[in-house]
Amino acid sequence: MTLSFHSLGLSEERVRHLEKAGFTAPTPIQAQAIPHLLSGRDVVGLAQTGTGKTAAFSLPLLEQVNLNSNAPQALILTPTRELAIQVYQAIRTFSEDRRLHVLPIYGGQSIDIQIRRLQKGAQILVGTPGRVLDLLKRGDLKLNQLGWLVLDEADEMLNMGFIQDVERILAQAPAERQTAFFSATMDPSIRELTTKFLRSPITINVEQPKAAPTKINQVAYIVPRGWSKARALQPILEMEDPESALIFVRTRKAAAELTRQLQAAGHSVDEYHGDLSQSQRERLLLRFRQRQVRWVVATDIAARGLHVDDLTHVINYDLPDSVESYVHRIGRTGRAGKEGTAISIIHPLDKRKLRDIERHVRQQLTIGTIPTRAEIEARQLQKLKDQVREAVAGERMASFLPIVAQLTEEFDTNMIAAAALQMAYDQTRPSWMRVEQGHEDPPSYEEERRPRRSHGSSYGGGSHHGRSSGSSGAKPVKRISKSSGAVH
Repeated sequence: MTLSFHSLGLSEERVRHLEKAGFTAPTPIQAQAIPHLLSGRDVVGLAQTGTGKTAAFSLPLLEQVNLNSNAPQALILTPTRELAIQVYQAIRTFSEDRRLHVLPIYGGQSIDIQIRRLQKGAQILVGTPGRVLDLLKRGDLKLNQLGWLVLDEADEMLNMGFIQDVERILAQAPAERQTAFFSATMDPSIRELTTKFLRSPITINVEQPKAAPTKINQVAYIVPRGWSKARALQPILEMEDPESALIFVRTRKAAAELTRQLQAAGHSVDEYHGDLSQSQRERLLLRFRQRQVRWVVATDIAARGLHVDDLTHVINYDLPDSVESYVHRIGRTGRAGKEGTAISIIHPLDKRKLRDIERHVRQQLTIGTIPTRAEIEARQLQKLKDQVREAVAGERMASFLPIVAQLTEEFDTNMIAAAALQMAYDQTRPSWMRVEQGHEDPPSYEEERRPRRSHGSSYGGGSHHGRSSGSSGAKPVKRISKSSGAVH
């Protein structure tokens, strides 16, 4: 029997609104958490990003808040301002009642503006611990009528050093309240917090603790000796041609440098890191969601609240420090039943990290071969052929027929068509492939095993990021052809 939102105890009006918004069936975390939260139980939900946990705690709140009172009745704490905005926007989509007031409160925005909005009243607050504490200390935020408190991404709160702030806020909230913690992992510090502040909570675990999402094709590319990561990444991106991609790097400097290189190569890409102002982050996030920019290069800290529907690719330009972070990163693609691709660029010295990742996710990653110039050109020509087929079937082609008729008086029709294709191809050809001299393909498996003194010029140039592979000469872990299939 298929579960419905109505069977979970939500009102018919809420269910109708959800269906109108495209939410027809609950996810596992929603199916398990919503009935307990509606019944008043404290809940600990263990769930990865992308499982629908925002709706799991938001829908019960919306069913129970008193819309005739504008006092804060529910507080949702998030580790980042980006996630606070995302949760705020999600709650707005779950309700169309104009009496409902939801207020996001976070650093980076004028505190005076937020105080004025608080004075007007809001039943649900979504905020970061630092700004919530500031408002509490100033006396501008009162929690005396708070009935619900939600801690979202509790493990990230711990990683970012916010647990003490969270404890101070929990200590100021009324003892008679309903509390819910949601986290991807159950760290001992989180467990201690749960014991201290929750009353007989029910624990819900909807994830395999060490399983990566099954609809993600995970591929690792070993950087050849003497190559930089940037040089290896260029042909991979040309071959994959991601519709939308999140590229993870370790530092802000690396984000700026890689973004500059990719932009110089003609790609639609921008950077996202801690040096950006809040308004700059919000503008970039909007452009990314609206597909005005296809790829975003981001640091881990900045990207924690950056979630985009239908993200096709996650690229680990720099591997994360922990295997848990790897799973969290790649979980941003392959969501809602769709397939995604996770690519990792790995130096030979990072092979131990690769083995740790494979043990953690209980899968072997496919080892990809960096595409050659000939393979990329073949793909470009196939794309051009497909575009020509679409153009022939379109209506705009008729306006160009008189030009063709004039040219046929001087040239053969096939030559005219071939010349037009050449012009179109040269326009779309990657800039780093337009230089005919000095190009060198990645070494073959046999060549990689042989010691060599030096290499020729690079694909796309650029400085080396991370550790150089030097002359280690380490051969790939394993060689799997492109036709071997995805890891599902």
